[in-house]
Order: sequence, then structure tokens, then C-alpha cells
Amino acid sequence: MQDPNVREDQLRIREARARFAEALLPEYRAAALARWDAHAPRLLEALAMLYAQTTRFDDTLSQFVEGLADGINGRPQALRASDDARERNPSWFLAQDTIGYSAYVDRFGGDLRGVAERVPYLQRLGVRYLHLLPFLQAREGDNDGGFAVRDYDAVDPALGTNDDLLALTARLRDAGIGLCADLVLNHTADDHAWALAARGGDAHYRDYYHIFPDRTLPDAYERTLGQVFPQTAPGNFTHVPNVGWVWTTFYGYQWDLNWSNPDVFAHMALTLLRLANRGIEAFRLDSTAYLWKSTGTDCMNRPEAHTILRALRAVCDIAAPGVLLKAEAIVPARELTPYFGLRNGNAADAVGDECHLAYHSTLMAALWVALAESRGDMLADIVARTPALPPACGWLTYLRCHDDIGWGVLREEAAGDSEHAPFDLARIACFYAGETPDSYARGRAFQSAGCEHVHGTNGTAAALTGIEAALARGDAHALALAERRFTLLHGIVFAAAGLPTLYMGDEIALGNDETYLDDAERADEGRWLHRPAMDWARAHAAEALDAHRNDDEMDRVDGAANATALRIGRALRAMIAARRATPDLRADASMRAVPLGDAAAFGLRRGDGFLALCNLSAREIAIAPPPELADAHWRDALDGGRDTALPTRLPPYALRWFVRA
Repeated sequence: MQDPNVREDQLRIREARARFAEALLPEYRAAALARWDAHAPRLLEALAMLYAQTTRFDDTLSQFVEGLADGINGRPQALRASDDARERNPSWFLAQDTIGYSAYVDRFGGDLRGVAERVPYLQRLGVRYLHLLPFLQAREGDNDGGFAVRDYDAVDPALGTNDDLLALTARLRDAGIGLCADLVLNHTADDHAWALAARGGDAHYRDYYHIFPDRTLPDAYERTLGQVFPQTAPGNFTHVPNVGWVWTTFYGYQWDLNWSNPDVFAHMALTLLRLANRGIEAFRLDSTAYLWKSTGTDCMNRPEAHTILRALRAVCDIAAPGVLLKAEAIVPARELTPYFGLRNGNAADAVGDECHLAYHSTLMAALWVALAESRGDMLADIVARTPALPPACGWLTYLRCHDDIGWGVLREEAAGDSEHAPFDLARIACFYAGETPDSYARGRAFQSAGCEHVHGTNGTAAALTGIEAALARGDAHALALAERRFTLLHGIVFAAAGLPTLYMGDEIALGNDETYLDDAERADEGRWLHRPAMDWARAHAAEALDAHRNDDEMDRVDGAANATALRIGRALRAMIAARRATPDLRADASMRAVPLGDAAAFGLRRGDGFLALCNLSAREIAIAPPPELADAHWRDALDGGRDTALPTRLPPYALRWFVRA
């Protein structure tokens, strides 16, 4: 006799397919049903695991399936064509010419129309993937830089309109650039329509959040929870008058969504499709690690959170297969692989059924440690520990972003082992805050309570590598070294496995923005230190001079900061051009470290034909590449492609890229 639960599941699957088919327009039915048959079993299995025991599951599923069909019916033809092409080439985004760029709309272009006007600039830089930080309507006043969303279906009025978004995505598509947007999954603003209904006592919408009548359960949870903002927003729950204790992992005005409610999943998944139909081609899924709450745990990286992501991926595969999902889970690299769909730690058995991309935050933080400690060996260790990924999946590599450098991802490495010396994260954080005698950096500690409780560091790459301090002192020698550090770290990001992404202004070595302290709404949020407005006068001046490609033009540059912008811009553009010409720098090509005989040296091989040599120290070092590399014929990829032999010495902070001749 067949198990009644199996019969119920089979009936649910048949009914869902029939309802889906009925809601589709005839001209799209065949293609949509083919994708449904390929991917719906994963979707329905995931939803049943999460919600089959809830009373509303079948009703919600019926409405959701119809909404899924409506999303397919409303998908523009240009996006359908992109879906078809990308479905045939699922690794399309891992090509070596895919370069990312991340910016705030207002800091980069003023509004969405201003961003559209800057598209030619991005094209000339070589950008193929543009991540615009939150631009949907946020709560008024403090809103965590836009991450407290009031309305997921409307552009923030200060940044434009939905029509402006459609115009921007069309212009970007014509330029060969895909737009990535943030989809804030873990929470809404406290003035979102759902939260307002919950405040009004609506039981249906109270169940969209985690709301408790007293501190009994919050206190039980707190015993095992960490804190994201221990200094400015301690604790994980906020008392809201006439509502109760609301779960607020981040700030008190960001109410955590209750993903154990199937209606929350249905609403958020269909929101993703509506935004995708406006031309958004990738989504940074914010705070994915926090989606599911379980007593007695830290409520991070729970299995149910991965089931949610599998379901969202299946939704995309059915309705918008050209769309990428990117996990924002700032955890050690070894804990990130499940976000790609890698289970049981075995890449060979992986199906890659969650996110396409995830931030390699471990490598990012390790780059800053390696620079402060002059240790290429610890970078080699990070490369060796970087897990293999399923096919058509990739890391997103970066040096800076809108967030702080979170040191917690390196706590295990900092402890050292039998082969690797330990390092002191507290001292490194103090170094980048400019609090040690040997520091050249002008960063600031973030959410840290003294050296005993190190959390993060704020500051632009130019400030942290010493460019800002050297410019302020007018010290030409220190500036030359600082520019080398800046170029070196970016060179490793662009050489490593993954999709490299520049943070806005790094191409002109933009420094810190101290003016945030004068703004009452931003003064308490230290991350605004590294969210400056783009200096377009400097950018255009550097770009114009760069076109001459003549070192004599340096004599005509007005000011040391502009000269630095020109040199940095030239170096980064050279890397982008070399990467584009080097198949071994595909995001998914193999990556392995090369021993060079000095702890300050770092060697990186990609594929069979690329080699990077790096010196993480302020001293000249002797290196000894393995014989099979030293005896090969090479071209210098960053110096016109001329034939060259591998060096045996590297100057301070040297970066060299070689491809097999």
C-alpha cells in the first residue's frame, strides 16, 4: 500500500502543474512547462520540507504558482532572449572579461538617471557587472544605508522612479553590463506595510515577523545568539509599544521576517521576479545566514535557510534562468560552500542548486592581514583552504566594499597551527586604525570594544594602504610605496579565482569621507567613512590623461592626488585588459599557491598558463620559483606582453603577472 504522505505529495505536484499551465499564456506555455518539469520537483520538495505542516500551505502554494506563471507571462522579450542564451551557457558570468563594480546610486550618480549618464565611463573601465547598493524605497531617517526597505516594489523617490530603473537597465543591457541589486531577505523596515499592519494588531501580518509578548523566549534565544552591532545596537530584540518584543538582528527599525510562514516565502519570491522583470539580472541576497531561527543555536547558517535558497533558485530556474543569485553570508570560506548547493563537503557530488556567487570574505580579510604582517605564506594557506565549487558557480573577490572589514572570518587562521605562525587580529585592527607606531593607515575601528573585542575596520583602500596619509604629508617616497601596496592587493584580487569587483572610487584611489560626522543621520554609523561621493573631476582628469599613455604627461598633472589617480587608474585598467586577454583567469579556472622560498612572497597559479608573483613586504626579497616554472618561457602580462624570464628578486610590494609565451 502506498504511503498516504507520498500520495498527498504526488497529488500536490499534479495540481500545482495543472494550475501553473492553466495560468500561462499560450505562447509561453511550452517553454515554461519544460522548465517547470526540470526544476519544479526541487521547488516543491523544498517548500514541502519547510511548510507542509502549516495550515496555510496548500492555499499559499496555489496562489504562489499562479503568481509564478504571471511573472513568466510578464517577462519582457529582451530578457527572455537573455534567459535562453544563458541557459545554454550556464557559466556565462565566469568569463575572464566579467569585471564588477559596486557603488551607491547617490554617491556615484546622484540618482538613477545620473547613473545612466555614467554608463560610458563604466564601459571604458571594462565593467560588465554593476552592483548598485539599495535603491528601493527605504524608511525615512536612519535606514542602514537603504537596507531598511519600506517598499520592495518602488524605487526610493530620492533616487528616481520605476521608469528610471527600466531605462537604466535597458541602457546597461545595450552596453553589455548586467545590473545587480540588493534583495533584503532577513528583514523589512519597521514602517513597511506589513509592519504597520502588525502594529495595528492584524494577526495575519503579526505572523510575518517574530513577535513575543514578553522576554521569556527572547531571553532563551539570546543565550546562544551573537551580535551584529554590539556597540550601537546591542541585543537581538526590540520592545515596540503595543506590539511586544520584536526580533531585530540588526537595528531596532529592521524587523526580522518569519520565514517559517509560507506567505513570507511566496511574497518575497514573487517580489524577486517582479524586480527581475524590470531588468535586474543579479540579486545580492542580503543576510542569508540569518533567515531561520532555532532555539539553542546561533540562528545562523541553519539547514532551513539553505532550503529557502534552493527554493528561490528553483523559482529563478523556472521563471528567469538568466538571473544570478549572490549569497551575502560573511562567514569563513569553509562555511560558505553550502550556499552554492555543496553538501557533505564533496564538490564532485554537488549540484549547484543554491546561489551562483558568494563573497570570498576570507580572502578579502586575509589580504589585509598579509599586508600588515608581510606574510605571503598565510595567503597561500587561504588559497589552499579555499574549497572547490560546483560547476557554474564562482566566488566574488573584492578588496573593499560598503561594509567594514570583518576580522571574525579569520579567527581560526589567527590561532595558527603546526605549519603556520599565529597572528594577532587585535594588533592588526589597531594597525589599520592608525593606532600603532608603525602604521601608515587611516582607518577606524568598527563595533569594537577595545583590543580584547575586535570586530571590524572601516576605511577606503586608499586610506588603509597609506595613500591618504602620504598625500596629506606630501611625502613622495611614502606615496610611491602606498601606491604599490594598493596596486599589489588589487592585483591579487584580479588574479584570484572569482569575479573581481571594484568598489566605487578605487580606480582613482578615493580617500575617506569625514563629512559624515556632520550629518546627524549618519554620524553614528562609522561605515560612512568609506562611502564617499565620487570625485568626477578627478576621475575625468585621470581618464583624459590616461588616453595619452605617456609618462611625460605626469609633469602636467595638477596636484599629487590627481597624479596618484592617474597612476592607479592606469594600473587597474592594465590588469583588466590583461585579464580579459587571459583565458586562464576565468573565474572558475583552477587556483593554487606556489612556494617561492620567502615567507613574504606569494605566488599564485591559475590554470596552466598564468603565474602571479607578489612581495607583501617593504624589503626586496629573493625568490626561488619551482624549476618547472623558472625554466618555462613567459610573457609579462602587465608590461606590454614582452617575453621575459622569471625574476629571482622582487622589489618592495612588487606585483608581476606572467603568461606562458
